[in-house]
Amino acid sequence: MKTVIKYELTLNKAMRSALSYGTPDEQIDEFIRYLGRHIGADRIYIFEDCPKKNITKNTYEWCADAVKPEIDNLQNVPMELIGWWYDLFEQKKNVIIDDMEDIKETHPDSYELLSGQNIHRLVVAPFRYKDEISGFFGVDNPPDTDSMGLALFLDMMSTLIISMIKIRDTHNTKTRKARFMGYAAFAQIYIFIHYINVQTHLYEVIKNTDNGFRDTTDGSFEIHIKKLLKNCCANEYLSKELAFVDIDTIEERLDGRSSIVSEFYGTAFGWCRGRFIPVDYDNDGRLLHVIYCIESIEEQKERENSLLSMAQTDLMTGIYNRGHGESLIEQLLHNKVKGMMCIIDCDKFKSINDTYGHSVGDDVIIAIAHTLQNICRKNDIIMRLGGDEFAMYFPGVTEKKNANEIFERIFKRTEKLNIKALGDRRITLSLGACFYDGIADISYDSLYCKADEAMYKSKKQGGFCATIYEP
Repeated sequence: MKTVIKYELTLNKAMRSALSYGTPDEQIDEFIRYLGRHIGADRIYIFEDCPKKNITKNTYEWCADAVKPEIDNLQNVPMELIGWWYDLFEQKKNVIIDDMEDIKETHPDSYELLSGQNIHRLVVAPFRYKDEISGFFGVDNPPDTDSMGLALFLDMMSTLIISMIKIRDTHNTKTRKARFMGYAAFAQIYIFIHYINVQTHLYEVIKNTDNGFRDTTDGSFEIHIKKLLKNCCANEYLSKELAFVDIDTIEERLDGRSSIVSEFYGTAFGWCRGRFIPVDYDNDGRLLHVIYCIESIEEQKERENSLLSMAQTDLMTGIYNRGHGESLIEQLLHNKVKGMMCIIDCDKFKSINDTYGHSVGDDVIIAIAHTLQNICRKNDIIMRLGGDEFAMYFPGVTEKKNANEIFERIFKRTEKLNIKALGDRRITLSLGACFYDGIADISYDSLYCKADEAMYKSKKQGGFCATIYEP
């Protein structure tokens, strides 16, 4: 009777100590820690069964000082390895081993598992609640006292353990629902949101759109997402996106990252971005759940394109600015694309500004830019170098005959320009050109200097003159 009262008092104190903690997991940890210290054992632990997989896992553990923790090593333990324990549990009995050597011959697998953990004696009791909760808890190397009394103590713990695990599971369910509500809070950003178990490939749809896609398949995420992407992803991006949503490789690709993304063009939403976000990990540190979501980035793409255009374009004329034009020509030269470089300058432009004002000068620059742009082919490059100076590169043009035809078109169209503010005054151009044979290495600066030198020779001769550089 005294032993029972002693154990009841210990359990009551352990529960009071546990309830001083906030979360169920912390309460269970404190509960077994308190018991461990007052019993004087090496280790107290709780294992929870997974009957569907026929395994059991060490979910909580307390160890005395200098005793090696085993919780990381005792995950996914096959239940048949200690099958005789479960036979005793079915008979409503506990496992009591006063001397590990007693089971060396009768249960060699258990002996090897337990003695490898430096266990000499133990007492283990089961806990069961309907078909929802099952497992066992035990004490390793308890004081060499009454093992039956300790078994009685563990039986008294059973109801408390079940209650605490039920509270934990309820708390986790509420936390999960709260997490889903949190996802819903930012769901306005996304077209689709999925919650996926990486290990089972099962999924839940947190958000769907009303664009007509209503997949009710209960299968794996792969089946669902393949249907979804076929419905909303442009064909030219489909194979890339199917590779991106491969769940078998997602853990490796996410390794240490907060998210990974892939962009594609959507048939219903324009430009879209798919994103994987890790949610949590299992006891072995393996990725457990991820969020996969798709958002429309059409407006963002429009802004990016607008900013990119501003960065590449001369604001006055709308053609390429010097920086971008040079980079494009440098790329062609790097790839050994033969062609012709031209430098074009408006004759006596300073006198136009001085006589008619800068606004008229701006009109002249814009008119010349549009004229040059209109004679360009698709792959030709035209840019404003600054002031009244322009540069052009014509890929594939390497003969004087073709060059002269281009010069003639430029001059004829410029001659027809009519700027009302100039009255009868006509705009004339001077042009210098240089060929690149596509064989030798050459820099943009070198090619520019040669064409510029030829242009100044044209300047000396006056109006509508073109000179091709000669070494």
